[in-house]
Amino acid sequence: MTDPNSHFVWGVLRHCWFIYWFRKGCVMDNANLFQLGIGLATGTQAEDFDSGNDAARHNDSDQAYHGLKLVSDEARDDHFIRRDGKIFAGTHLIIEVVNGTGLDNEDLIQSAFRRCVDECGATLLHIHTHKFSPQGVSGVAVLAESHISVHTWPEIGYAAFDVFMCGDAQPWNAVGVLAEMFETADVRVRELLRGDGVVEGML
Repeated sequence: MTDPNSHFVWGVLRHCWFIYWFRKGCVMDNANLFQLGIGLATGTQAEDFDSGNDAARHNDSDQAYHGLKLVSDEARDDHFIRRDGKIFAGTHLIIEVVNGTGLDNEDLIQSAFRRCVDECGATLLHIHTHKFSPQGVSGVAVLAESHISVHTWPEIGYAAFDVFMCGDAQPWNAVGVLAEMFETADVRVRELLRGDGVVEGML
């Protein structure tokens, strides 16, 4: 008969072991994290931090551990945008895809995320999506420059995307990608300059 306290004790030991190595500055790969019982994702689909375009976007001083690509603080800088006399944190596009197709296709949405990242010149860290029943997909692509997120209503051909990017990334390039991949000419966009009138006074 299993001691009911053994699971609790084992959990505490795993947690302490993880904290010890984290404070020592060590980085563990995914396999070691899962051996400790610490999952990197909880949904139906996820991928590791490394992506095909990372190598072109990080210099040799970046550290890679078994597929885990790190973006150093030095490489990030503040990434604030300075344009037309304004200083702001990033461009946030509220994108509405209307009369789209394939909005219940989780693989297609992940592919759209990757295409947007490539076309916008951004750096993909992680993708997480979840397929709902009977229909609908939610997902996020975490970027070094911020994120892309979506929730879809395929039954009416509608998807709500957010594309938020800082630095030199070009978020407006995502609009054409979404129109092409979801086969619609009706893509509506509102732009927010996040931190406009706020961050400048804090620098």
